[in-house]
Amino acid sequence: MNTVKTISSMGEGKAALLVDQIEALDKFAMPTTPTPSISSSAMIVEYSASYWTARKKDRKATEDINTMNHADKNVANVTKNILGACEELDVVQKFAANVRNNVHYRFTLPWLDSGPRLLTTAGYFDYHEKMTECQQEFYRLVDVFLDVYDWKVIDAQAKVGGMFNPEEYPTRDNLRNKFAFRITYDELPDGGNTGDWRLDLPHEALQEVRAGAASNYQNRLQGAMQSLWAQLNDNLTTLVRQLEVDEDGKGNRMYHTVFDRSVELLEMMRTCNVTGDSQMEAMRQRLEKTLYGLNVDVLKRQPTLREDTRKDLTAAIAALPSLDM
Repeated sequence: MNTVKTISSMGEGKAALLVDQIEALDKFAMPTTPTPSISSSAMIVEYSASYWTARKKDRKATEDINTMNHADKNVANVTKNILGACEELDVVQKFAANVRNNVHYRFTLPWLDSGPRLLTTAGYFDYHEKMTECQQEFYRLVDVFLDVYDWKVIDAQAKVGGMFNPEEYPTRDNLRNKFAFRITYDELPDGGNTGDWRLDLPHEALQEVRAGAASNYQNRLQGAMQSLWAQLNDNLTTLVRQLEVDEDGKGNRMYHTVFDRSVELLEMMRTCNVTGDSQMEAMRQRLEKTLYGLNVDVLKRQPTLREDTRKDLTAAIAALPSLDM
């Protein structure tokens, strides 16, 4: 069958709808693969960004405030921004936080309370590509700041006033070393097996330590899976709300970012299911059947399909596991 001729023979509306559906189907071209071992399907990744804050404790101002108020010397502390307002430095700091919240967290799952996170091998290349781009942008923004730094120091003399101290300002070259963007990878032990333990402990105590390590490992895996369930619940709840239509037939505004995130989460349910959770796989297949071939444009043009999808997703949300499992 010649798809091009078929589309060209349709009306403009039907042809556009068919193109939207074909594009949507491409997003669900996910191969079915058996669940690999944990150590071969995931790794630990840590992202850290450091930067100069331009904040210093002013010892004289601190002493003056405490003395004036008849307080002990450590009751109040005066911290000053030695550059005053600096948009170029603020941009660097905000960018580093944005990378953590919208890139690093988006591709990974929690592992420890803070710091290292779980990254699947299937998601490694997308993650590494995005983070490498972010790393390059981070250092570009640092260069922008450094280019204006000397002028900012001159300007700070007026802004900081009597608290200005030229000795508190590093040279431009030394300042560059205060900025860093790091991504580190580490292997994930399989099943909590920490390898050859050579601790100088009695056998019973060593077994207790090993059991505790294995238990912590399983708790971290469960926490990672629970985080994925929570993200799915939040996303589907938002998507259902956007699919709603009022009594006058006017639908809520739908955002491509929300729907596309749903598709991303289905992929994460496939690649991040390192524990082989049958409930997660069943839910993934259920949602894939509901969303297969759809996108925001298709749903906007077909009110009946929109309502059916809303009902299916509402039922799926009700079937999600409790988040306090």
